[in-house]
Amino acid sequence: MAEIVKAAEAAVKTAGTKAKKPVKKAGGMKKPDPAAVIPEPRRKICFVGSECFPFIKTGGLGDVMYALPRALIRQNCDVRVIMPRYECIPEKFQRQMKFLGEFNMDLCADGREFYVGILESELDGIVYYFIDNQEFFSWGNPYTDLVKDIPKYCYFDKAVLAVLNYLEWIPDIIHCHDWQTGLVPVYLRTLFAGTPVGSAKSIITIHNLRFQGIYNVPTIQYWSGLPGYAFDYTTLKQGYEDASMFKGGLAYANLITTVSETYAEEIQTPFYGDGLDSHLRHHSGKLHGIVNGIDVEIWNPRTDSCLKTNYSYRTVLKKKREDKLALQKRLGLEENEDKFVIGLVSRLTDQKGLDLVNAVLAEFLDGNTQFVVLGTGEARYEDSFRGWASAHPESVSATIAYADDLSHQIYAGADAFLVPSLFEPCGLTQLIAMHYGTVPIVRETGGLKDTVMPYNEFTDEGNGFTFDRYEAGLLLDAVIRAKTVYFTERDRWNEIVVRDMKKDVSWENSARQYHDLYLQLT
Repeated sequence: MAEIVKAAEAAVKTAGTKAKKPVKKAGGMKKPDPAAVIPEPRRKICFVGSECFPFIKTGGLGDVMYALPRALIRQNCDVRVIMPRYECIPEKFQRQMKFLGEFNMDLCADGREFYVGILESELDGIVYYFIDNQEFFSWGNPYTDLVKDIPKYCYFDKAVLAVLNYLEWIPDIIHCHDWQTGLVPVYLRTLFAGTPVGSAKSIITIHNLRFQGIYNVPTIQYWSGLPGYAFDYTTLKQGYEDASMFKGGLAYANLITTVSETYAEEIQTPFYGDGLDSHLRHHSGKLHGIVNGIDVEIWNPRTDSCLKTNYSYRTVLKKKREDKLALQKRLGLEENEDKFVIGLVSRLTDQKGLDLVNAVLAEFLDGNTQFVVLGTGEARYEDSFRGWASAHPESVSATIAYADDLSHQIYAGADAFLVPSLFEPCGLTQLIAMHYGTVPIVRETGGLKDTVMPYNEFTDEGNGFTFDRYEAGLLLDAVIRAKTVYFTERDRWNEIVVRDMKKDVSWENSARQYHDLYLQLT
């Protein structure tokens, strides 16, 4: 206990914080009106993450860090975001940042100190704080390799709490995202327990459990400066010699969320748990699944400037074909609105089920089907899709690149959208596709299962086509079922399209669920 108190006092000194005394107001208490509605107190929420659109984005985490705080503002939350000030943040955003202050912070087990600079920017009503340190954030992209990333995010996680103390802005909830912020809940309940920020509660969200920040215990213990008792099997220790930053965060956080109800169940099993299934079963009482949404201002077929023709659910059946022909023209495919166009926009990795696609793609190409893929990733998949496009230029297009405008055009111009993932915590592409009237064909895993209801030909219900086991034959069967409805029962297909476009895939429902958790926790 003495060790904790001593460390907490050092943390306060390092961060230069002072606890504010409550301000007393003059005057007596006004007698409350029994009929008046007492508003809920406004919760202060600090989002902590390693990336955030539009400053830096490498995947879906960046989208969540941008869109969810904006939705939470509409739920009467005061939300601020803290992230690193990477040198690769575009210059136009760097110029808008305002310097707030600086201090030195002890970090390592031997007392080694590092500079912490604080900058601020505001965008769309959200205050963003950027932690500046040239030694950690001035090179490369956000993620390089664990040898460099472990020290970088140990520094970032401790600096987050020191900055909050320095600014004297103490949130009710610190909402952490993925392994890069895993040590924030650990620091909060150990070295910062006796400081002002120690009064905050913490939530950590699992976006993808496969990445955990695992390295040997001596390295993480040195760079974090955490006490030895934090490195036992119930907290940080993983296996015989390693520690997992994510595991520590899951143990110390007050609540755990992940990005779909199905994924919350899956990660408690050995196949999906990536070594943490028993740890998560132990903490299942504080584990919640909340499916993601999409930003319907960015992804809006009625206003999307990337499209040939804009449309809504009222006009999709007449106008979507124009975007289909425009897509075919841009990609050099046969311009024929009667073709069945399947789109795939994805990172080209094992997780995305691309081995299944390669196994049956030849059977897709029956003369009535075109296949369009956009993405980058593993060389074997890039080369494979280039090979398919070269052999079948009239039916297959492979754009091995990042092309944001083309992704919008694929969502609008394709008839069906393929997501055959081995695992998918939530998935955003199927939500975007539905919002653009493009029918999803997905494997029943994670958020795909939670958001795509399989079409039932007998009841005429459902909003997509699905398959369960991870088998190429079942993927092919799902595609054939979709094509059968498209070519032989077009009226029913059109009903699915309209049903998809009417589905609420915005962040509003998810934000309400997060807001309820915040109220529960505070």
